Amino acid sequence: MIHVPGIILTILGFIAVIGPLVFIHEMGHYLAGQLFGVKADIFSIGMGREIMGWTDRRGTRWKVSALPIGGYVKFAGDMGPASEPDPAWLRLPPEERAKTLQGKPVWQRFIIVAAGPITNFLLAIAIFAGFFAAYGVPRTPTVIANIVKGSAAEAAGLHIGDRIVAVAGRSVDRFEDVAQIVFLRPGRPLPLVYERAGATKIVQVTPQRIVDVDAAGNRAERGLLGVSPGMAVNVRLGVVGTLGAAVDATWGTVRMMVDVIGQIVGGERSARELGGPLKIAQYSGETVSLGLLPFIRFMALISINLGFINLLPIPLLDGGHLFFYLIEGVWRRPLPAQAQEWAFRSGLALLLGFMLFVTVNDLASFGLFRKLAGLIG
Repeated sequence: MIHVPGIILTILGFIAVIGPLVFIHEMGHYLAGQLFGVKADIFSIGMGREIMGWTDRRGTRWKVSALPIGGYVKFAGDMGPASEPDPAWLRLPPEERAKTLQGKPVWQRFIIVAAGPITNFLLAIAIFAGFFAAYGVPRTPTVIANIVKGSAAEAAGLHIGDRIVAVAGRSVDRFEDVAQIVFLRPGRPLPLVYERAGATKIVQVTPQRIVDVDAAGNRAERGLLGVSPGMAVNVRLGVVGTLGAAVDATWGTVRMMVDVIGQIVGGERSARELGGPLKIAQYSGETVSLGLLPFIRFMALISINLGFINLLPIPLLDGGHLFFYLIEGVWRRPLPAQAQEWAFRSGLALLLGFMLFVTVNDLASFGLFRKLAGLIG
């Protein structure tokens, strides 16, 4: 059962999730920079005014800042946390210029920038691997053991004993994959391939549209097929198998995110389902109330989200820099400074607009606007 957390628990839960994940993300950038000899001027957890910090023997200022909503590594020669190109680095002595990010070959800059999101994915893989090593890997067969009367599965003509082979064009070999695919496609006709008595057949099935509302008032729409498997099976695998399953779990989460974004862009799912920092804070507090293991699993999901979002090709995000580096690698020269400047401005406007949108979504989900309307009325 999910408990509605108090404001203190919510804030602490949010900091406990975001703080370590941002630190790990920025540490990926920092370590890759150290690998290639790039000097880091600042390593900040949080944004805004510095609360506390220290300077190490390499001259890097490590600090904790007031707003726990992000962080950054400022490499030598950068104008700011966004790593915008700074022409002043050309005036540095050659030995100092070689320690700046801009002074490195494009492939090294690419690795340094990509290291942040990659570290987030590696953390998620490590967490999943830890769970699978401790409890086994879910490998429930896709054989139908029960069908709910009046369900989408019954309407499609599925029978007990049928083995599901593929759903929505994706092959499946465990029931957990079936549930994940159907979950994201409520009310959408899907081709379903199954085996019965040695013969392969295909039907169209339309998952029921279910809207769940938890104790905290969170609404979520999901698809329901109306079938259940036999006894759940958790399989103990070796080191390689466990790591492979952890990679599959991480990739499955990324693919699910891509599906959701595609559905929102295509109008199949409401953009109101997008959440921002306030929603993450709420879920953080709720997950803390469930115990340590659910909280760690939640951190893995947020880490994947952080890595995925940062890889989007939007200027100011890591993905935007990687896109510019790809162009530079192909053209053998960087984009003109003016083009980069306009790209950064556009990226900033896009990110600010997105943050405003998801914040309004969060506040609306909390019922703030309904309460204000009631007060005014």
